[in-house]
Amino acid sequence: MLSWQGPPDGSQRHRAWTCAPPGGSSSLQSPLYLLRDDPQLFVAFVIAIVVAITVHEFSHAAVATLEGDDTARSAGRLTLNPLSHLDPLGSIFLVLVGFGWGRPTPFNPARLHNQRVGAALVGLAGPASNFLLALLSALALRLSHPQGIDVFEANSSFTVKLLLRFVQLNVLLGVFNLLPIPPLDGSRLLSILLPPSRQGIVYFLDQYGIFLLIGLLFLAPGLLAPVFTQLEDLVLRLVGVRFVGL
Repeated sequence: MLSWQGPPDGSQRHRAWTCAPPGGSSSLQSPLYLLRDDPQLFVAFVIAIVVAITVHEFSHAAVATLEGDDTARSAGRLTLNPLSHLDPLGSIFLVLVGFGWGRPTPFNPARLHNQRVGAALVGLAGPASNFLLALLSALALRLSHPQGIDVFEANSSFTVKLLLRFVQLNVLLGVFNLLPIPPLDGSRLLSILLPPSRQGIVYFLDQYGIFLLIGLLFLAPGLLAPVFTQLEDLVLRLVGVRFVGL
């Protein structure tokens, strides 16, 4: 999630960032290889990431509107139409290298009912929506396969592939955007938790956070892989999803 100082009118913007390994890998790679190895999984990946980014951005707009700021609504972002939220360049990068972003969702903190807490709620709405999507997808798997998911079916059923990608990519998008590094959503929470005497940390990260983020993605792409994997397993276990035939 990207958030940065916007135009002189005081508005700011949020955008969903994602590093999305298409087949469960912990490193950045192009999803295009799936077109050769598993076309079904490629289609499942595209559907899941489009929905994840769309709901993420819509959630920012919805919470900002509820908090009293109609900037996003006026910009046509209070919609679940993917075309309003997908960034053309970010989408190309996502398919080519496994890393991309959505269109920024504008909001004006000065119009929020509570400028400090409200801005944090707007920022955290995106990741929260992704965790909810992951949970609902896992629940759909549980209800459709009460006796457990056969390993063969997990590798052959498009429905199972799609729901598993929904869980994987939404957990990844939610966790990644909670990192307290501008321009990600987690930086909003950092600005609230730090006392006024430590706000210089936020100002420093506002200037150099993007470089830290790029370094994290390309120099240590697998650093957060254990966190992603553990949370994916937790979500699946939470609703009782089981795999049989292992």
